Amino acid sequence: MQTIIRDPLLTAARLIITFFIGVFAFVIAAIAIGIPVMLLNQERILAAVSAEGVEVGTELFGALGLMFVGLAAFLALMIWFLVLLRRIVNTVGEGDPFVPENADRLSRMGWIAVGTQLLAIPMGAMVLWLAEVFKEADDIHVDADMGIDGGAIVLILVLFILARVFRRGAAMREDLEGTV
Repeated sequence: MQTIIRDPLLTAARLIITFFIGVFAFVIAAIAIGIPVMLLNQERILAAVSAEGVEVGTELFGALGLMFVGLAAFLALMIWFLVLLRRIVNTVGEGDPFVPENADRLSRMGWIAVGTQLLAIPMGAMVLWLAEVFKEADDIHVDADMGIDGGAIVLILVLFILARVFRRGAAMREDLEGTV
């Protein structure tokens, strides 16, 4: 029998997770609209960039397109991560978090975090190229502060370890229920 737990923290977590899923989905939609708009306005964009004293060709649009697609992919991974997190929060609210599905969800979340870090490598290369292209521009600044994210590495480790803890907890509970 499931017991629904009324907990303000779980309610807040659900609301915050849902909010960020919506924001990320909105940004993905804006990117999907923005890429064609950018491609249709190449001459105008090149003129504006040239007015800033930067001489660049149409390769700019390839780089920006890849950056936008990479950002959309990153946000899609984040949405998937948050959906899995919301499902875990829901099982906590139902009073039964130590289920094998949560162990699988945590493991998938760990792999999603690995994927975002791998995606950051080509994205970082594009940002460095754009920073080099726009270094002489007065009004255009590209922040190329890149590096290994230690927090993400810790998150990945925690997720994989928690997946094992949840898997072991679910197995122990199953064994205990079998002895009763």
